[in-house]
Amino acid sequence: MSSKPPVLKFKGILLGFLAFAAYAWSDAFVKLLRGSLPAYEAVFFGATLGLAALPFIRAREDRWSETWRSKRPGLWLLRAVAGAVGSTSAVIAFTALPMAEAFALIFLMPIFVTILSVVLLKEHVGWRRWSAVVAGFIGVLVVLRPGFRALGLGHLAALVCGLAGAFSMIALRLAGPHEKRITLYSAGVFGPMVCTGALMIGDFRWPDGHQWFLLCGYGLLAALAAVLLMLATQKSPANHVAPTQYSQMLWAVLLGYVLFHDRLDWPMAVGIAIILCAGLFTFVREEKVTRWWKRTRML
Repeated sequence: MSSKPPVLKFKGILLGFLAFAAYAWSDAFVKLLRGSLPAYEAVFFGATLGLAALPFIRAREDRWSETWRSKRPGLWLLRAVAGAVGSTSAVIAFTALPMAEAFALIFLMPIFVTILSVVLLKEHVGWRRWSAVVAGFIGVLVVLRPGFRALGLGHLAALVCGLAGAFSMIALRLAGPHEKRITLYSAGVFGPMVCTGALMIGDFRWPDGHQWFLLCGYGLLAALAAVLLMLATQKSPANHVAPTQYSQMLWAVLLGYVLFHDRLDWPMAVGIAIILCAGLFTFVREEKVTRWWKRTRML
């Protein structure tokens, strides 16, 4: 059991909710761009603004060179590439889909983590977690309803984002016990900056004033969320903070309704509920079986 006082635990959980609220608003800002800038350009500026979090994440004893010098360079690179792919596909998904629908598919990440844990880490997965995997994919079929509604690039991008997030989480599990927070965080910033910056060489559009405002909201809110999440895990165990991520779905429904006039039909609402329950159940089972949070620095 954790020795942290109950008040600190409560503050940590509250900070977790605030962190994921900031992440949800960040996604809303990039959706408000409505595809007026290439996805990779939005990601580049968002990642660049994400550097604003580094002074707050950096501990006094950390060196700035540790932002790119890793004890596990292969895993650092994997997180960097996964961050670039995940961020770009997320922008595409949020641009093309209602926020709740995009989040529902992205929230397949815990399901993908379970599958990758078996394939890559050779972890044993019992029938309960496999049942959650099956339930998660049934939820996807209910949301997508292939053959009954048009599917597009946004749906594929959301699934790719969830898969990229799973690879990043696997790398985090393996590298977390050996790396500092600043090293782990910088991989998710420098990766998108370098990869999308290279794409901008061939096609760059200078943002106008309104676009700059939205880009600043996108990048700075994500940076704020990273700092809040770090503070949350300092005050409360990571396994208590992690489930607060699912509050993003409530923000997605609210922001989608207020800002974008999104409407959820009953089949989609049922599918989203199945995916969320499967993902949350997977997390609960993994915390009991693998106890990965005790050996991982969560960002």
